[in-house]
Amino acid sequence: MVQPVRLSREIRFGLHDSTVVTKSPNSFAGNPPLFGIAPFLTLMATVEGRPDANTGMLINIKQVDEHLRKIVANKLQRHYIDTGHTRRLFSGVEAIQRLHASARNLFSPLKLQRLRLSISPYLYYEYRQEEVPLIIVAQRFEFSAAHRLHSSSMSEQENLHTFGKCNNPNGHGHNYELEVAIAREAGTPAEAGLTLAELQEVVNREVINRFDHKNLNLDCEEFASLNPTVENIAQTIFDRLQLALVSRADLQSVKVWETPKTFCEVCC
Repeated sequence: MVQPVRLSREIRFGLHDSTVVTKSPNSFAGNPPLFGIAPFLTLMATVEGRPDANTGMLINIKQVDEHLRKIVANKLQRHYIDTGHTRRLFSGVEAIQRLHASARNLFSPLKLQRLRLSISPYLYYEYRQEEVPLIIVAQRFEFSAAHRLHSSSMSEQENLHTFGKCNNPNGHGHNYELEVAIAREAGTPAEAGLTLAELQEVVNREVINRFDHKNLNLDCEEFASLNPTVENIAQTIFDRLQLALVSRADLQSVKVWETPKTFCEVCC
């Protein structure tokens, strides 16, 4: 039996007059392309179903592009142009809910599992079609810290064998990236819940100010006896934020990148 699969497709676009076209639109870098200085966004749809037995495809990605560009033109570009770029655009929560309302039936009989609007490489809003539909707001942060990977329950030789250069007695450093995602039920008023400014305030207080430019082993009590692996760092951050956000927001997940190739995620 062929199992259901999920296929994701992203479009990239500038908020310009959609009548502006080029002879060879570069969909990789954006279509319509960016002219001057204006908002440049991405929209990604994730659809779920079983691939067609003849084509082996779940859906033709050209069809996905067509649907996404149509709702973008109707819901975002038109609003941006009609308001003369002077009035406030939709909030991110408003925008993703309006876009999802327009897109949710376009892929039938496939299920639109997720729809993600990225405002920048560091902030996105996502509609997840779960048992209780959710809006996810995810913001990225960064901090720099030093650490030494060492377990007191292991011998010096075992530590060196297990952690290699990361066991250097004087430690080493990383530029960590942190993504914090909070959730809210779809359909709740856009002004309800935690604002981005409030989320940043909590993350700065609980994480950035606490760990940035610190030696985690020596300066941070959380890691006095806990080996500061990326797994333990992610779990520690999740626990601190979950406690700080209780009754204010539902923490969905925490991701910590130790390097561009390595990250750990802790989910609720």
